[in-house]
Amino acid sequence: MRAIVKPSAGPGLEMVDVPMPKVGPDDVLLQVKATSICGTDLHIRSWDPWAAAHVRPPLVVGHEMCGIVVDKGANADGPEVGQLVSVESHVVCGRCRFCRTGKGHLCENTQILGVHRDGVYAEYVAVPAINAWPDPPDMPYSIASLQENFGNAVHTVSVPDVAGRKVLVTGCGPVGVMAIAAAKALGARLIVASDLSDYRLKLAATMGADITLNPTRDDVHGTVMDLTEGEGVDVLLEMSGAPPAIAEGFKALVKGGEAALLGLTSHPIQFDLDDNVIFKGASVHGIVGRKLWDTWYEMRGLLRSGAVDLTPVVTHRFALDDFEKAFDLMESGECGKVVMFPDPSDADGPLS
Repeated sequence: MRAIVKPSAGPGLEMVDVPMPKVGPDDVLLQVKATSICGTDLHIRSWDPWAAAHVRPPLVVGHEMCGIVVDKGANADGPEVGQLVSVESHVVCGRCRFCRTGKGHLCENTQILGVHRDGVYAEYVAVPAINAWPDPPDMPYSIASLQENFGNAVHTVSVPDVAGRKVLVTGCGPVGVMAIAAAKALGARLIVASDLSDYRLKLAATMGADITLNPTRDDVHGTVMDLTEGEGVDVLLEMSGAPPAIAEGFKALVKGGEAALLGLTSHPIQFDLDDNVIFKGASVHGIVGRKLWDTWYEMRGLLRSGAVDLTPVVTHRFALDDFEKAFDLMESGECGKVVMFPDPSDADGPLS
């Protein structure tokens, strides 16, 4: 079958033929219908320090997808053959202290699809049946494929208390704009968004941001102070991993405020812990993955109730064979979510 592979240490990805995955007794075999590009995949493609420290090639990459169950192991009592499912990419052990205390997203034995084990940029993938999340049969493939990434946004927004509060979102990539939509749905009274890309700022406004700022020409801190009568924002949602954005975000955070950090910096950074956290009395939350399975139920409620509509987030669709063009576009920032289809006839919108 065709698959996108990180063949060896270093920049780049390749499309190659690989064997069909083996289906274990607790697994389901999925025919991949749609798969979306995540910022993590960009790190792996460019082979930055984070990727070099975590990925061991050769490996099929990719971790966001939806697909149809086509086979299942003898012990798999999960979704039935023919069911449309999305996939939780964090394969956890179920036995460590974190899994046993309801913190499976922190499992010390986690294997992430496309990072530690073969991923989903392929025609087929085998995953544990427990990781397959049943979807309504009429859910568009592009929306189903990005639910895991939406889960990152929902997890980030749900940890601090955003209801009735002033929120700053730094970084308006796809997960950032989905966080904006989730924050709006959960009752934030003011959402300010910052990013270097005007394209993504327009998308942020579409998804519910009240004010959008480009740091290359706007005074983010000054504007936030004006909007909040000199107080600052109650909640910082840091989605970019960019050191200047992190510094700006904490500067704008009110004393006693909360910061939820999802963006990866790719390398160690300098940070004023004293003034930004300790003397400010700030609460800082590191966000990893999704709470298993609390976040999935929460995002299911947001989507099925209509409180959040992710349709505008999907801006481009590509055939999987055109992955280089898809990745180049994602790298440019002139897009929202980019979704790829192993079978172009499965595309639920025009292909780029």
